[in-house]
Amino acid sequence: MNLFLTSSPGGLILEDGVKKQGFLDGSNGFVEELRALWHENMHGLIIAAFPDSFEQNDYDADAFTNAFNLSGLPVKSFDVYDHRQDEMSSGDLAEYDIIILSGGHVPTQNNFFKQIHLAENISDFDGIIIGISAGTMNCASLVYAMPELDGESIDKNYKRFIVGLGLSDYNIIPHYDYLKDITLDGKKMIDDIACADSEGREFIALTDGSYILIKDNEKGVLYGEAYRISDGFVRPLCGAGQHISLACP
Repeated sequence: MNLFLTSSPGGLILEDGVKKQGFLDGSNGFVEELRALWHENMHGLIIAAFPDSFEQNDYDADAFTNAFNLSGLPVKSFDVYDHRQDEMSSGDLAEYDIIILSGGHVPTQNNFFKQIHLAENISDFDGIIIGISAGTMNCASLVYAMPELDGESIDKNYKRFIVGLGLSDYNIIPHYDYLKDITLDGKKMIDDIACADSEGREFIALTDGSYILIKDNEKGVLYGEAYRISDGFVRPLCGAGQHISLACP
């Protein structure tokens, strides 16, 4: 298994609240790292974050098919797994060469992953997995489900740590370059929420275009601008255009 933990890999561009198709983001060698693992007749699967958003899921599948092909990574197509399917097995996943775990709302996606027993079915997958935002966060053994919707940060019943897929032990916060300036429930997303939750823990905050690559259960390698959030402090971890090997948490 080759696991790419991304904040955003490109392919979909948000303009005026509307998703539009584009190229993959080649920053920090992302496309080149994929190309080194690529072969002919690649067939992909997108596992949805919002399993009932059929129209959007189909659009995303078409967009990523185009994005990979435009970026010089030929793929036949991306199928979609959402609530239109009834069951999943490891045998079903073995038919694919690349799996994308979509971005969305972390707890919603986490619940869907549990419904389809994805942790058990994906553990032996021998291909490429790309996590996007929420999909990246849900790859962790114990997921930091950072509050993101109105009311979640002040809801005493909201669970900030939930069981994930167990594909990595890195707690990722995506879109750092955006979230550092955003407030939720009157609190700064990074300075007030993430930093407070980091006591005794470590989060890795990725900017868009940065990613962690884990090859065959080896140590992760971090590519691009990222920050370590731990014990209430934010510290630079890696710079744009650079890469570092990460210690296993």
